[in-house]
Amino acid sequence: MDGRLINIGFGNTVVSHRVVAVIMPQSAPSKRLREEARQEQRLIDATHGRKTRAIIVTDSNHVILSAVHADTLSQRLSGNHGGSRGETESKEI
Repeated sequence: MDGRLINIGFGNTVVSHRVVAVIMPQSAPSKRLREEARQEQRLIDATHGRKTRAIIVTDSNHVILSAVHADTLSQRLSGNHGGSRGETESKEI
């Protein structure tokens, strides 16, 4: 299990192996998911009053709102953040 902490904006982090999905907030099903989570007190708002750009669903069925774009979060979860484009890591033996 990978226990990396992923920055979801404004100093907030989630443990990467607990994330089930990162979805865009504009669709009707994601709006329903957000509202159901709010009613059941499973919603965590990590936007600091900014526009919600991604909805994160965890394995504990919590729903987290983030002001960081879903594509950016997906890259962070896959480990493709940092460094410049075209840069490859080389391991020294």
